[in-house]
Amino acid sequence: MDVPGAADDAVASAAPGVSAPDPDPAPVDGAVDGPGHSLGPEWVPGEDGLLFRRAARVILLDESDRVLLIRGHDVDQPERSWWFTIGGGIDDGEDALSAAVREVHEETGIVLDPADVHGPAFTRSAIFDFYAQHCRQDEEIFVARVPSTAFAGVDRARWTAVEHDVIDELRWWSLDDLARVRIEVFPERLAELVASLLPRWDGTTRHLGLARE
Repeated sequence: MDVPGAADDAVASAAPGVSAPDPDPAPVDGAVDGPGHSLGPEWVPGEDGLLFRRAARVILLDESDRVLLIRGHDVDQPERSWWFTIGGGIDDGEDALSAAVREVHEETGIVLDPADVHGPAFTRSAIFDFYAQHCRQDEEIFVARVPSTAFAGVDRARWTAVEHDVIDELRWWSLDDLARVRIEVFPERLAELVASLLPRWDGTTRHLGLARE
């Protein structure tokens, strides 16, 4: 992994490397039956023809202003990986805040009090290719602070099948180290965005626009 300082403060590695997908894979649990994709039921065709979902993400900070991030890859492009914030799709009938709290628990094991989750601090849209699909995602990005000890290590028990396929590692990042990362980080300029929230979010939601990733 070409990341500065990783050996010093890496918290945990997710499991072993992931092999390339079967050329004719069986659908994963919870996949939509019919549209020909395996991303999950929250992904539906949008008016523009792209698979679309709404998502809630969380900039999760510790007492030292480090941010907990995930490194993942695409099974169709195993040579490419990137760091990104905790979070995922908003389920049908679920509000963004509830989705943010749920996703943090599922991906990290951390149980957040909704009263301690603030925002959204940012909103953004992104168009990207994933799982051999052209996708668009609208995101609400919240911010929360927990002690670093709240993250005890990777627990994959609550991960979806897609997460088992694509998540490689979780770790805390100082903003100085994050600014020097050589692989992609999403959202773009994340270290600057996080710095703008310190020492605390000012209550203003910033709209980051549309990113083509």
